[in-house]
Amino acid sequence: MLFVLVVTAVLTTFYFAYPNSSNANTGEKTFLSHNGAVIKTTGEVLDPVYSAQTLEFDPDKYLREFNYGRVSKLADGTTLREFTIIAEDDKMMEISPGVFYNVWTFNGTVPGPTIRATEGDLVRIHFINNGARSHTMHFHGEHPGEMDGVFEIVGAGGGQFTYEWIAGPVGVHPYHCHVMPLEEHIIHGLYGVYIVDPKDGRPQADEMVMVLNGFDTDFDTENNFYAANTIPFYYQHHPIQISTNQLIRVYVVNMVEFDPINNLHLHGNLYQYYPTGTDIVPSTFTDMITLSQTERGIMEFSYSYPGKYLFHAHKVEFSEKGWTGLFLATDKE
Repeated sequence: MLFVLVVTAVLTTFYFAYPNSSNANTGEKTFLSHNGAVIKTTGEVLDPVYSAQTLEFDPDKYLREFNYGRVSKLADGTTLREFTIIAEDDKMMEISPGVFYNVWTFNGTVPGPTIRATEGDLVRIHFINNGARSHTMHFHGEHPGEMDGVFEIVGAGGGQFTYEWIAGPVGVHPYHCHVMPLEEHIIHGLYGVYIVDPKDGRPQADEMVMVLNGFDTDFDTENNFYAANTIPFYYQHHPIQISTNQLIRVYVVNMVEFDPINNLHLHGNLYQYYPTGTDIVPSTFTDMITLSQTERGIMEFSYSYPGKYLFHAHKVEFSEKGWTGLFLATDKE
């Protein structure tokens, strides 16, 4: 054991103190992770020494992916939706070109999966904490006190807990870890979206989820990057494809930490807005909403004319640091 520790120490010194000539010429950095893996990058390294595994996240896939769980019927006719959610806190993700960040994940992504149920369903979450720290899941909405994810701390290294409640109220709600210090768990990515549909459903639409988030990569309690669905500027370089004259429904959740407000402005159009989505009647017809932390709602709109249309934070600092994107509306053939 002593021999292994000595060898590790020597290797660490070698990699930090004596980069090879190609590293020196290209600016490539080499470092040794806690598990002994060698990682090389020409980019900035931020809080890296947890794992050699670098996660890749696809904002296009996340945008329209809904997890309805494993569905069965109880004896009384109630629909049971079961989900397995695994927390980890040892992964890295390239959140911007050359910028690597230690992300804490639910089911391997930031945000975690979009969990969806219908009002009155029995929701059962099998939660497994594979992280090195204690974690929980706290769902906004209605549930018993013992299912709140605040006091029933789930221990590290395989701790388990089963959350169970009747889905409600109708709307779009966030979920997140609720272990203190809470801001640390949120800024690293332990959050997601929970949608409860009305029993009679909503009108058919092209549905998508946008989680407004940010990353404090230098740990000074100010965000360095902002985005819709994690990757700055992603939807500007990969416009969201929509059809003209088709109803678009966007479930928006603001999970930006440290900043008291965020907002969303849509170009060339206005949208019906349903705060928290708890009503089937919109409260306003607008082109911009302002959201506090964990505030959310549903946007509905359609474009009559084809073309590219910008959407972004109207707080210019946020948009210039990544929170901007495009819809590309085309006529159906």
